[in-house]
Amino acid sequence: MTFVRPARPDELPALIEHPGDPERNAATRAYLTQLLDSACTRPEWCLVAEDGDGRLTGSVVLWTIPGHEVPLALVLFEAPEDAPETAAALLDAAAAKAGELGAKELEHVVDSPAQAPQFQRNPERRGELLRASGFAAIRDGRRFSLQVPTGALPADDPRLTFRSLAELGSEPFVAVLAELLADTADARLAADVQEHGARRAAELLFEETAELKHEPTWWELGYDADGTVAVISLPAENPSVPVIGFVGVAPAHRGKGYATSVVIRGTRVLAAAGATEIRGDCDAANVAMAKAFERAGYVNFADRLEFARAL
Repeated sequence: MTFVRPARPDELPALIEHPGDPERNAATRAYLTQLLDSACTRPEWCLVAEDGDGRLTGSVVLWTIPGHEVPLALVLFEAPEDAPETAAALLDAAAAKAGELGAKELEHVVDSPAQAPQFQRNPERRGELLRASGFAAIRDGRRFSLQVPTGALPADDPRLTFRSLAELGSEPFVAVLAELLADTADARLAADVQEHGARRAAELLFEETAELKHEPTWWELGYDADGTVAVISLPAENPSVPVIGFVGVAPAHRGKGYATSVVIRGTRVLAAAGATEIRGDCDAANVAMAKAFERAGYVNFADRLEFARAL
């Protein structure tokens, strides 16, 4: 028998301790502490499963963007691989709690290979458990990381002239996003276009990205010598690490090497703001963007499957 309940104060931030795995235990404790301190989660959003003898057998934590009251995703999902009923109970309890708080959808990402702070070992089995509980894969992604060098970064592309959100306002940015999304290679963004149309999907993308910490001077459009918009760059900081956010090349300017140029531009902006590590991601189908990250010095350190369950 499995019983799911909120974690007690004395069970936070450790949740499930793994004997003989101090690296994992320390990393996940530090991660949950950070989530609690930054209001990405709350103590009542941290759920644990226990068996009939009162032993903890699993955990799941609801997550949101700081300042929001509605959960967007779940993290630190752990359940024995040979106990699908425990996994199902945890996922159902998390979905029910999120729904009570107003969520319409709940997401979870699975990274491979396993790494701190969530250590999602056996991603195939994890995917099976998620699918059995009503989650569907919505994106096959690639994750990239750059340790910002102490020396000089690559120079900006001299062919581009950049103008910021502070100067232009939001409308030109949304217009460019709508143009880009009309033929995006990103499965998740394509689904948004299918549901909302390109213009509304662009507005939602702009609003969602704007939830991340950023300065208006960081967000830029890059203009080609002919005066038309060639690239868009929306670097930001999520609660854990600076990120490239969203970058794109206008259809009329593709094939000129501008994808690498815009990644470099976002990198330079974040580095100037003090970033020492920067991350970015793209859909596996967006081969051009993956190559752009690599040409800008980024390393593909993990693959990421994104799942979602409608509530």
